[in-house]
Amino acid sequence: MPLLTVKLIEGIFTPAQKREMIWRLADTMVSIEGDNIRSGISVVIEEVKRGAWETGGNSFTASDENERAAGRPAARSSAGWVTELFGDMKTSLTI
Repeated sequence: MPLLTVKLIEGIFTPAQKREMIWRLADTMVSIEGDNIRSGISVVIEEVKRGAWETGGNSFTASDENERAAGRPAARSSAGWVTELFGDMKTSLTI
């Protein structure tokens, strides 16, 4: 059965936002495979310590995410499908 892992920088998302991510990911899998798969879907959220996330040799921090959430240009952009699935919630997904 599917195991979905979401890695986030610690402290950016609230518990409610993380629960919403879990439900939306499960719903996405159900939309692909059918409702019978729901009971076997596992979603794990792993929070990475601030400063321990790099992209292209640049440290990715909570302040980078806060800039993005405020609508200011970000140095790095998330994949388009992540934005479509989660709206303003930016994540790195391992599926």
